Amino acid sequence: MLDRPEAGMVGYDSKADARSNSKLEVAVAGSVSGFVTRALISPLDVIKIRFQLQLERVCPSDPDAKYHGIFQAAKQIIQEEGPRAFWKGHVPAQILSIGYGAVQFLAFEELTVLLYQANLYQTHQFSAHFVCGGLSAGTATLTVHPVDVLRTRLAAQGEPNLREAIITMYRTEGPFVFYKGLTPTVIAIFPYAGLQFCYRSLKRTYDWVMPPDRKQTGNLKNLLCGCGSGVISKTLTYPLDLFKNHLQVRGFEYARSAFGQVRSYRGLLDLARQVLQHEDTRGFFKGLSPSLMKAALSTGFMFFWYELFCNLFHCIRREDR
Repeated sequence: MLDRPEAGMVGYDSKADARSNSKLEVAVAGSVSGFVTRALISPLDVIKIRFQLQLERVCPSDPDAKYHGIFQAAKQIIQEEGPRAFWKGHVPAQILSIGYGAVQFLAFEELTVLLYQANLYQTHQFSAHFVCGGLSAGTATLTVHPVDVLRTRLAAQGEPNLREAIITMYRTEGPFVFYKGLTPTVIAIFPYAGLQFCYRSLKRTYDWVMPPDRKQTGNLKNLLCGCGSGVISKTLTYPLDLFKNHLQVRGFEYARSAFGQVRSYRGLLDLARQVLQHEDTRGFFKGLSPSLMKAALSTGFMFFWYELFCNLFHCIRREDR
């Protein structure tokens, strides 16, 4: 019988002993890490979405721009909508995070086991974690994408509440509205999540770079390496994330008229063409600053809380023996 992953370690480790976390513990740890992380980074997510959907340049030199900087946007949102606006769409966002975290981490753990059983990869390899991370995120994305559409629309300002948003969207745009933006999401999610799960490779690099007597605590290492993997993955796949959010609010322009210009798109290619035509290549990276801050914190916290709760479950189980 194969050994199971070491408690608190992301991915299968053939050298670990049998003190592994159960599937339920992995799913719960993934859900809780997603829940806590979402609550902490929601304000940055709202600002990122507002920046992405603003057609005017995000800079002070554009007089028509509603938002032109992170701190200015935060101040204006508080003045116009109150602090609660930073958690607009938080209910579907939490449903998204809880479901996504559970499916992603559970699928990742099981996929790394299957790869090891099939003798396709050594489970510590960069390639193994890239492939399994991409596949697990793809599975999670298909599962929770309708909730992601709801989250984007509520954060973008318009739909008054979750129940009314669901009813209005279904009646006016049909059932496929809940899968708007799926194409760029699916294209982006494999490399994005695959690079995120190279987090374990960053941990090994960290151990190699830092002399033993200067190593930080394990929790800090998890946080720093998670932040690093988040920044790398988000930077390389950012334009597709921007396209996704634009397509998710397609047909929803009437609710965004108070936020500046609106523009209609026939699809992904037409969207890319119009962004390039009106905003040049810089338009593909609009809102990158808050997005990178969000990516660093969300990925760092995700792995930090996941490993923390996996280790906690292991300690509880060991004390019960």
